[in-house]
Amino acid sequence: MRIEPEDLRKRTKRFALGVVKQCAEMPRTSTAQVLGKQLLRSGTSVGANYREAYRSRSDAEFLAKMGDCLKELEETSYWLELLIESGLFPAENLAFLRDESDQLTAIFVTIIKRKRSNVQFQEKK
Repeated sequence: MRIEPEDLRKRTKRFALGVVKQCAEMPRTSTAQVLGKQLLRSGTSVGANYREAYRSRSDAEFLAKMGDCLKELEETSYWLELLIESGLFPAENLAFLRDESDQLTAIFVTIIKRKRSNVQFQEKK
C-alpha cells in the first residue's frame, strides 16, 4: 500500500482535529489542562511540520522536517500516555489518537528511511 502525500496532509490534519476535539473535552482541573495544552501543541504540530516537509526545497530540508514530525508524534504519545496512566482521561477516549499516532510514526519512519536510502544512492552515482 502506497500512501500519497495528499493523503498524509489530510490524515495529519484529521489527527490534529482529533487532538483539538479531545482537548476541548479535557477535565477542567489544572493538571489536566496543563497536560492538555502540551498535547494540543505537539499533536497539532505534526501536520504543520508535514506540510513544511511537503513543500521543502531540498532533501536535507525534507528530512529535517520529517524528523520534526517524528519528534512531535513521540511527544504526543507521551502526553497521551500521561493522561491515561494518571487517570485524568479514559483510555477508550484516546484510543484513536494513540493508534493514529503509532501508525503515523511507522509511516514517517518508513518515508525517512526510504528518502535517506535514495539520497545515499544518488550521492554514490
